[in-house]
Amino acid sequence: MINPVTAIPAATSAEALAHFSKEFEFETDCWDTHEGLKLSPKQFVLLDVRSKALYDQGHVPGAISLPHGKIVESKISQWPQDILFVTYCAGPHCNGAARGAVRLANLGRKVKLMAGGITGWQDEGFELAKTQ
Repeated sequence: MINPVTAIPAATSAEALAHFSKEFEFETDCWDTHEGLKLSPKQFVLLDVRSKALYDQGHVPGAISLPHGKIVESKISQWPQDILFVTYCAGPHCNGAARGAVRLANLGRKVKLMAGGITGWQDEGFELAKTQ
């Protein structure tokens, strides 16, 4: 019987190192985001790219609501051109963070996504803020 895990040979360790190291240029995780939000001055802008209604129900403290479909130059022009944006959405089942990242990249902005989104944030035991 063919093992589905080993049926396709693994990459070499050098290829794996290059691949997995590169991923850190594109994403961060909830823990690192949590720690980064504590630092001053702020070195990134955290964008919740879900709907405003979902943001109001619970979001990462310090995040700004900007649904991915509304990411346009006029909405982000208040931040310096070289600031890093970090996007997140509902979780690993959602591609909103990637959609937001694409829009930011198309505007010439530096961007990473926060892997795990709200689901990952809560899995780490971090609290959500709510808009009243």
